[in-house]
Amino acid sequence: MIWQILLLIIYTLSLSVILIFSLGQAYLIFSYLKSKRKEDVVPVLPLDIPKVTIQLPLYNELYVVERLINSVCELNYPKSKLEIQVLDDSNDDSLILTREIIHQKQAEGFDIVHITRDKNIGFKAGALQFGLEKAKGEFVAIFDADFLPEKDFLQKLIPYFNSPEIGMVQSRWGHINQDYSLLTKVQGFGLDGHFTIEQTGRNEAGLFMNFNGTAGIWRKECIVAAGGWQHDTLTEDLDLSYRAQLKGWKFKYVENVITPAELPVESNALRSQQHRWTKGAIETSKKMVKEIWRADVGLKKKIFATLHLMNSYVFIFVLLTSILSVPVLFIKNQSEIPLIYFQLLSIFLLGFLIVSIFYLIASISKKESLSKFAKLFPMFLSVSMALSFHNSIAVLEGLFGFKSDFIRTPKFNITKLKDNFKSNIYVKRSLSKSFYIELFLCFYFFSGLIAAFHFQDFGLFPFHLMLFTGFSTLTFYALKHSWSSV
Repeated sequence: MIWQILLLIIYTLSLSVILIFSLGQAYLIFSYLKSKRKEDVVPVLPLDIPKVTIQLPLYNELYVVERLINSVCELNYPKSKLEIQVLDDSNDDSLILTREIIHQKQAEGFDIVHITRDKNIGFKAGALQFGLEKAKGEFVAIFDADFLPEKDFLQKLIPYFNSPEIGMVQSRWGHINQDYSLLTKVQGFGLDGHFTIEQTGRNEAGLFMNFNGTAGIWRKECIVAAGGWQHDTLTEDLDLSYRAQLKGWKFKYVENVITPAELPVESNALRSQQHRWTKGAIETSKKMVKEIWRADVGLKKKIFATLHLMNSYVFIFVLLTSILSVPVLFIKNQSEIPLIYFQLLSIFLLGFLIVSIFYLIASISKKESLSKFAKLFPMFLSVSMALSFHNSIAVLEGLFGFKSDFIRTPKFNITKLKDNFKSNIYVKRSLSKSFYIELFLCFYFFSGLIAAFHFQDFGLFPFHLMLFTGFSTLTFYALKHSWSSV
């Protein structure tokens, strides 16, 4: 009886934590809807066009470096006001290709430089800081190798620096290959929620928001004043964002300026990206939460900044709730604990309702059909819950200070349905370390489905079905990509 009560306490506490974070999302929904009532005033490009430095951090980008540099050189901005820094830490044959492309662009009259370092200290953050110290521009635009900025990117975003207190302007990410597979569809679906509700909601409410690492522009003075790029976390973008805003700088998010990018199409690439984002957020929360609560920024900002930075902890509670849900089903049907307790747990469905509304509004904002939402949302939720195990490991690594290198997300130049990556040299030809545990969890949650029929109790059946579907999906793609790359 004692162990049953203990499990139920942990289960309830986990659900409570998830609900708290969901309530935070509910406020962002309210803030987003409020922003839609206002007419967006679009500033115009100043007559005195400022100098802009574009930084392109690269590391072994053989398949996409040419399209990236070509895209940047096609920006509608005066050549005399544009400096392009190719920050190249590559150690493979892409170095030669990049050098050839840069020589060609220099011959065409572009102020473009190939910056390499003897030692790859600090990874992306180190490269950005190294280039910043040489940058000639008043503003610094950053594009990762998988992005393809529209020609009017600078023309549309530079005008938002019309106030000297604006330190960063962020555009919305688009997806050039969202329809490639189920994996890319659910990634795009999730990112659209972040770039629609979260970023707009935070900006509208005057809360701290974050630079997303790419497809945005910084005022160089802001970066310097905030202490520059630092590499003591894996999310240098999130770290600098909070240091800058704590210094009093304001950020602007422009939802209607979309910068297309390539989503990871391979299972291990997705996992490495998720691991870096999750672990880096935990490292940044450890570094910044105390500073936030010491700052004179108001209670609301402190609360929502804390929820923002600590959001990755939710993965642990999602995992705990998922694993405990199977024994909870047995406890409900085989113990003397009053049924009223389990009925009261239904209050936590409010969290699910909030998440559903969150992504429904994001989908509607993109003018997606309700039928498409109905198909994608359950799969997104299933895969997200299944990733909780992998991401929980990242949370624990960040929490207990396990250091790891900045693992780049490999790019494949996959833009069409017929494209494939079998011959891509950056594909990992092995199963991830978490594969076998995820395979076990797949069968574990299948046992929950069987138990529902045994007890004729289907209250948790949809939850277990989504978990089984999510872990099955991850298992399928892990095997498929491992076999197809051999």
